[in-house]
Amino acid sequence: MSRLNIVNATKAQETVDELYQDLERRVEGSQPGLCPVDLAATFLNLCHAQSCGKCTPCRVGLGQLEKLIKKVLDGTGTDQTLHEIEKTAKSIYTSADCAIGSEAARMVLKGILGFRDDYEAHIKYGRCKGIRRQPVPCEYQCPAHVDIPGYIALVHEGRYQDACDLIRKDNPFPCVCGLICEHPCEMRCRRTMVDDAINIRGIKRFAVEHEGEIRMPKMFPKTGKKVSIVGGGPSGLTAAYYLSIMGHDVTVYEQRDKLGGMLRYGIPSYRLPREQLDAEIENLKRTGFKTVTNFSVGKDATLDEIRWRSDAVYLAIGAHTDRKIGIEGEDAEGVISAVEMLRGIGDGIIPDYTGLDVVVVGGGNVAMDVARSAVRCGAKSVKIAYRRRKIDMTALAEEVDGAVADGCEIVELNAPVRIEKTEDGKVAALWTQPQTVGEVKWGRPTPVKAGVPEMRLACNLVLVAIGQSIDSADFAEEGVPLKRDRINANDACDVTELEGVFSGGDCVSGPATVIKAIAGGKVAAANIDEFLGFDHEIKCDIEMPKIHFEDHVPCGRVNMRERPAYERIHDFCLMEQGMTEEEAHQESGRCLHCDHFGYGNFRGGRETQWSAQQ
Repeated sequence: MSRLNIVNATKAQETVDELYQDLERRVEGSQPGLCPVDLAATFLNLCHAQSCGKCTPCRVGLGQLEKLIKKVLDGTGTDQTLHEIEKTAKSIYTSADCAIGSEAARMVLKGILGFRDDYEAHIKYGRCKGIRRQPVPCEYQCPAHVDIPGYIALVHEGRYQDACDLIRKDNPFPCVCGLICEHPCEMRCRRTMVDDAINIRGIKRFAVEHEGEIRMPKMFPKTGKKVSIVGGGPSGLTAAYYLSIMGHDVTVYEQRDKLGGMLRYGIPSYRLPREQLDAEIENLKRTGFKTVTNFSVGKDATLDEIRWRSDAVYLAIGAHTDRKIGIEGEDAEGVISAVEMLRGIGDGIIPDYTGLDVVVVGGGNVAMDVARSAVRCGAKSVKIAYRRRKIDMTALAEEVDGAVADGCEIVELNAPVRIEKTEDGKVAALWTQPQTVGEVKWGRPTPVKAGVPEMRLACNLVLVAIGQSIDSADFAEEGVPLKRDRINANDACDVTELEGVFSGGDCVSGPATVIKAIAGGKVAAANIDEFLGFDHEIKCDIEMPKIHFEDHVPCGRVNMRERPAYERIHDFCLMEQGMTEEEAHQESGRCLHCDHFGYGNFRGGRETQWSAQQ
């Protein structure tokens, strides 16, 4: 008899592994807006099923937790029940032998603290705290609530012009978002339960590229009301577009020479070509709003003067000010902020980094943008110094992988401590302190100083990309309320301290995504229209195609391809390639029509219009 044998997976184990993968996909594609108490009970039941039964806290305790939460869901629970849930979960967390029991209890504790009001609503009213109308995952996850199932169905039928008209009902930047949107709509795509999320951004881009002539939206009669918008970025232009459609007289004041905001001055043209951005902006201007460039509030006119000649004002100044690292030597010649570099490229000034060694500080999408731009500017080498692990970077995974493919080196777990200067005050090197992985806080491990010597990264240029801030000082002097240097506006974009003044986008939320800025402009337009005494409804009366039923067969996702790295690193031309018609037809055919079936059906389906009352 042999002492050892090679263990091969049995058919049963292989099947169980497949079931695990199926379950992972179901969790990833779970419906947003589900009852959090019910969801916690379901997860707890799953964790209990994994228990080996050896220790009492896990075997018995998790069962008791299930019974207590079931009492809450059945409407027989009391405030004492909540106390018992919390007490039992804490006991299991501290006494279970292994992670199966302790982590299950920690999950319950997180829930009882994070949505206790939902537990209390079940006890008092026998239901969740509120009615959650989130029937279609992709539409709900999109900050602008674009009718995604609708335009995907239209693309599948080859009706690309109608698809783009439907997109513009909620988002006037389909071309921009088809190229650079971070596609949060794909996060909860229910197609994940079958195979993988639909490539929604890619389908949008295909529709725009095959749209043909852009049709003008239905324009409402002139109202005689004047609206001033400060800021010509995505949020300000979105508000101007919709308010102009509603019949208001709109003027956009922009500080710089050209419109676009961070679309122009923060995103390199290899991701968003300037000619396509200009064409999109020109299309928006067809609705009739006026623009005034090279205009600064406080210099060319005070906010009070703008308010005096307007019936309403929308502040959408964005986040264009760079943030400092705060280390010794930061004043050296050759330390450049990402904002400054990208702004110059946006103005058509391409720097020459030929033969230079460049170090980028940061780990977000902007850091990837400046690193990849530096390569295209001729840099001899580009290193990206980040104080956390590569996996903890806030940049999209495809952006990080793209930077590496372009030749950038990721120097992870290294925090900048000082910049070494030459005798004439130029950058000689960036010194970093190696870090080690520490305790998890806010979803990411905290970097902790490692007990090893500092590292010297020799370089001629340091590009700082650790975030942007809002230049709000002039507005504060004008009486605009601030909160942590951001304009203090509510969820309706209303600056309540100043009647008729609204604000949205990055200057309220802090630096965020383009689609969130667009959503802010849409919300502001609706609420400004209501403030002015109107209730204009934005519609897109397009007959939708019939539903097809051949969509349940597992099928691979069509991913976007890029030009080869050896070719693209030498220019700023568009890097990503679009779908073919065959690919777009296949990808759009993978949609499961969540707006027509199941939860989407009895919760109302697609949002077909929006108004000031939205």
